[in-house]
Amino acid sequence: MTDAVNGSAGAPHRPRVLVLRALGLGDLLAGVPALRALRREFRRHEIVLAAPRELAPLVRLAGAVDTLLHAAAPGRAVPEEIDWRGPPPDVAVDLHGKGPESMRPLERLNPRRLWAFAAPDGPEWYAEEHERDRWCRFLARYGVPADPRDLRLPRPDAVSPAPGAVVLHPGAGSPARRWPVERYAAVAAELRRAGRRVVVTGGPDEHDLTARLAKLADLPDADVLGGPPLDRLSALVADASAVVSGDTGIAHLAVAHGTPSVTLFGPVPPALWGPPDLPHHKVLWHPGPPGDPHGRDPDPLLLRIRPEEVLAALSRLPEVRAA
Repeated sequence: MTDAVNGSAGAPHRPRVLVLRALGLGDLLAGVPALRALRREFRRHEIVLAAPRELAPLVRLAGAVDTLLHAAAPGRAVPEEIDWRGPPPDVAVDLHGKGPESMRPLERLNPRRLWAFAAPDGPEWYAEEHERDRWCRFLARYGVPADPRDLRLPRPDAVSPAPGAVVLHPGAGSPARRWPVERYAAVAAELRRAGRRVVVTGGPDEHDLTARLAKLADLPDADVLGGPPLDRLSALVADASAVVSGDTGIAHLAVAHGTPSVTLFGPVPPALWGPPDLPHHKVLWHPGPPGDPHGRDPDPLLLRIRPEEVLAALSRLPEVRAA
């Protein structure tokens, strides 16, 4: 896979498929089955993915994309323009969203074919549909078979900073999906009492969160990893004994690497973003009235989950025994 610079994607003599999915880590991984289906369908085409450049290590591991074209906008918004050069795409595929907003930047490129939920020939959008299933069904509308189970990524070449550790990731894209750090600390303390190594990860703006967890659980500085580069984070998750997190990107990374995981859901239910129904992935979810996934406080449904439930779920995972 090559990284396009300033929109100069690929060899001009090959027809090109442009795919827009300018979203985050979890969105990319949920879209892997669809990307692989496009790769199989368009074997002679150059597959160009418009997505944030920082996702390049995992785009490369997915093995479905020839060229990564940087595209991003704040807050999961649609990029206003795609910096595309050369002839129009043979096919433009909107894997970003459901409305005309995400279709418009592709329309402006005058592709020979445009596939989108908002297109006249696009399928109906179902709000209560799992993200992986949605995009596979979308492609099926255009005659491209896709398997939502085609999720696994190979292990990256990077070295894990903590092989065999239990990874705790207290952060998430919004406060509504962040389980209280005090409860993560309680889990960490019990795991350490049972002889497990526990490491903490977080995003670049979550230092205060990870530092507080480390202080409460008395973790050594070496086990607070902050936001490692994506290839090292991928290696960390691939070689971990388990991952505990909310409904956020690292949970999808655990699924991609087949790493045992416990994912804490609220306010969004696991039916929409949860892992496959496999023994090494446990979800904790207490149903109730829907909440705001972008809220400024932990959602009440998420707060129903207790540390004892997390430890019990960990104890049922393969090769992991919690206190």
